[in-house]
Amino acid sequence: MPMSVRQSLLAILDQGPCYGYQLRAEFERRTGSTWPLNVGQIYNTLERLERDGLVERGEADEQGHVYWAITDAGSAEVAGWLSSPVERGGSARDELAIKLAVAATLPGVDAPAVFRTQRAASLARLEELRRAAPADAAADRPEDLAKALIADALILAAEAEVRWLDRAEERLAAHPQHTLALELSTERPKRGRPARVVV
Repeated sequence: MPMSVRQSLLAILDQGPCYGYQLRAEFERRTGSTWPLNVGQIYNTLERLERDGLVERGEADEQGHVYWAITDAGSAEVAGWLSSPVERGGSARDELAIKLAVAATLPGVDAPAVFRTQRAASLARLEELRRAAPADAAADRPEDLAKALIADALILAAEAEVRWLDRAEERLAAHPQHTLALELSTERPKRGRPARVVV
């Protein structure tokens, strides 16, 4: 489960004890139901949080609901998460970028067609997100604001992806396809770890 989901569930528990289904409902309410979670994911995460000393499992109530409560260590983790920026990371391991870079360098692959197919799918996704977005009217309820924030993030990310694809296609068009093809290298990488030098 992504760290943001784990931390979000912990932050919700910082407001008060919850049972699994209640926690799932609270997460969905606060994220505009954008990332639905199944109850199995919730309980697996709760068990990991318990193992890490961040939550405690309570006794079942008369309806059989087991309430989970945050520990002091869990509250400290929530405070740290909320006060720290999200690090996007310097890694370029983006599945789409890797796929297109590899496609552009494979001999015999119609790279422009691969790019066009992706662009069409990305544009369709963008239009779908725009249609599903809430109206720009002022959000009267906290749930409406949460949904609008998530929708804005998804739409702007999709717009950025389409702009990047446009730029990638321009780069591809600037080179004849045969100049981009990389044949398999005849240079063989060495196996194993480099020998340690003992000083």
